[in-house]
Amino acid sequence: MNKSISKVGVLGSGVMGSQIACHMANIGLEVVLLDIVPKEAQNSDDKKARNQIVNGALQKAVKSNPSPVYSKSVIQHITTGNFDDDLNLLADCDCIIEAVIERLDIKQQLFDKVEEHRKKGSFISSNTSGIPINTMLEGRSDDFKKHFLGTHFFNPPRYLELLEIIPSKETDPEVTEFMMHYGRKFIGKKTVLCKDTPAFIANRIGIYSIMTLFHEFGKLGLTIEDVDKLTGPVLGRPKSATFRTADVVGLDTLLLVADNLKKALKNDEAADVFDAPDFIKKMAENEMLGSKSGKGFYKKIKNKKGESEILTLDPEKLEYRERKKSSFQTLEQTKSISDLNERMPVLFGGKDKAGAFYRASFTSLFQYSTRRIPEISDELYRIDDALKAGFGWKQGPFEAWDAIGFESVLTEMEKTDKKPADWVYEMKEKGITAFYKTEKGIRYYYDIDKKDYTEVPGQKDVVVLDNIRDENTVWKNDESTIVDLGDGILNLEFHSKMNTIGQEIIQGINTAIDMAEKDYNGLVISNTGDNFSAGANVGLIFMFAVEQELDELEFAVRTFQNTMMRVRYSSIPVVVAPHQMTLGGGCELAMHADKVVAHAETYIGLVEFGVGLIPGGGGTKEFALRLSDSLKDGDVRINAFRDKFLTVGQAKVAKSAHEGFELGYLREGIDEVIVSREHQLAYAKQCALNMYEKGYTKPRLRKDITVLGNEALGAVYVGANSMLSGNYISKHDQLISQKLGYVLSGGDLSEPTQVDEEYLLKLERKAFLELCMQKKTLERIQSLLKTGKILRN
Repeated sequence: MNKSISKVGVLGSGVMGSQIACHMANIGLEVVLLDIVPKEAQNSDDKKARNQIVNGALQKAVKSNPSPVYSKSVIQHITTGNFDDDLNLLADCDCIIEAVIERLDIKQQLFDKVEEHRKKGSFISSNTSGIPINTMLEGRSDDFKKHFLGTHFFNPPRYLELLEIIPSKETDPEVTEFMMHYGRKFIGKKTVLCKDTPAFIANRIGIYSIMTLFHEFGKLGLTIEDVDKLTGPVLGRPKSATFRTADVVGLDTLLLVADNLKKALKNDEAADVFDAPDFIKKMAENEMLGSKSGKGFYKKIKNKKGESEILTLDPEKLEYRERKKSSFQTLEQTKSISDLNERMPVLFGGKDKAGAFYRASFTSLFQYSTRRIPEISDELYRIDDALKAGFGWKQGPFEAWDAIGFESVLTEMEKTDKKPADWVYEMKEKGITAFYKTEKGIRYYYDIDKKDYTEVPGQKDVVVLDNIRDENTVWKNDESTIVDLGDGILNLEFHSKMNTIGQEIIQGINTAIDMAEKDYNGLVISNTGDNFSAGANVGLIFMFAVEQELDELEFAVRTFQNTMMRVRYSSIPVVVAPHQMTLGGGCELAMHADKVVAHAETYIGLVEFGVGLIPGGGGTKEFALRLSDSLKDGDVRINAFRDKFLTVGQAKVAKSAHEGFELGYLREGIDEVIVSREHQLAYAKQCALNMYEKGYTKPRLRKDITVLGNEALGAVYVGANSMLSGNYISKHDQLISQKLGYVLSGGDLSEPTQVDEEYLLKLERKAFLELCMQKKTLERIQSLLKTGKILRN
């Protein structure tokens, strides 16, 4: 379908409507956001009064945390109005998304009005999470029916990856295909095709899993803390695990979905699971709903010392008690196993309560998932995709089963009378004992209808490291891997804890550049970790400083700087593709690349000031260089200097890649933002290839960097002294500020002067080393290491 979307209408400005509107503006669309006229303004001619609901809702959304917008500037692309006066604004919208209250009669009444204004051929969808899509077709025109489907965003829409696409019986297949593609590539979501069944896919399986735990954990003698310990990161799931997630979502919201499922599921063998246990119902009656009511499974209080303390609910007494530490031998056995696939069979086979819990919960989940095919989906991979994108799981049910082992899971299911669906036995009879396989970089899933493997769709326009790593690795050490992406482009990925940059990753960067310069055409630096990089290995710096190993420390800092300069001045193009946290040394790496292709959700910044240091891997130098490049005749130079100084001095972190441009971490006209994480590596590879094919030439070393000298340094000293006098900063903070200002201004120079990069790197290195040896810096680093706020790698 040769269609495009440039303007979208959103109907309803509630929590979801406002945030969907914000995200549509995030990706560059013009947005119309409409809602009802307040009762008190029905007879008023005052436009402001008539739009009070929609404007108030949008303002509230923009102020929420986390923010629904990449940058405050996107708000100017949202036009607000109301259903009585402004439905005509929908006339030139290419797509209309309905997100009003979950009542079929209200939706149908609104669609009646929309029909009068929408242009023929425009897409229209409902963001419903509970009303059958097909029931909304009554009274609609043929063109409306043809272009109508469900688009179920998960809350919050900017951050959660899942977008369920639910066609009706009348939806044109080309419309469905277009929305699957558009949601994936342009909105940046994992689009999952769903059938029009209660709660679709993710909530059907996800809520089942949660409700099962509510029913079963007490029988196993486990506490609430135990369950959250067992169902969090160790299982490849979010830190909020089960009960903390329920507190955040709200118990009332969770029970509403569960209750609706129980009523709607007439032929579901496990429908009773959606009936909450008594203690959960009593919690709801007592307004113990979670964060929104101040108490749920956990409750935050102030203890007798005035310190914040979190208490845990005793489900039998419905009273709060002090938190208990959870400890299981099975978890101890997995501490050294970083790979989730290798960890899963150990967890499943545990001999303690933890192992019993995993066997009970997984066998229930696997049984339920197999029996929902073909009811909610014809393809098993869609169930995995939905759970991963909607609930933040690293593995969907069928991927988890593969990781544990087909036969061991099946044996346990049969032993506990939780047999899977018949198609699993048909699969086994065919000699197939894995739901997925990967061959020659292509991933396949078991197709139940064909009784054989079928290629997972959507792989032709992406590069998936997990699919090619085994066959295409050309070099690796313990913390980095170099993979041949094809077409003469290499990829370097990190896999240290939090992808912190230590000696082995430095070795990986240099080796990748060596190999690319000799036999390839370009290099991409990207990885599949939760974060691109949390920065340099501060624990190593701390060790050298404490032991007074000055030569080793100086060598480590110099090596880091030289490596960053090698990234900048190699003879092949280097593209860095960051995502999520890109801090400290990770930010410095990005700042030295020929080009950055940043995922929209990249939180980038130089944060060294927070540990008592200045950026020492070329970051301070780079800010001085970028300041020089930004200076224009007639500018008030000291103001531009102040902006750069405060960005580093306040350790500002961009809350999106777009904000990274505003803070100066990314470069206008050079660096780019991509919304689709799935397409990021393929695009970064293409950018490196384009630079090579264009005729890439090694850049010249910069010798024309204008630094302001004492003109700026004087302002830094006056400002720092003033802040100290006002007790706004400590003596140590004053020292760090002066060191930062010294490097950024180019040192003690009587007038603005042109210097080269090596000059600035020497200043940066000297200041960094001096701060490393400060007692206050070491105390601050030690404290942060103890609390886990920075990592000892």
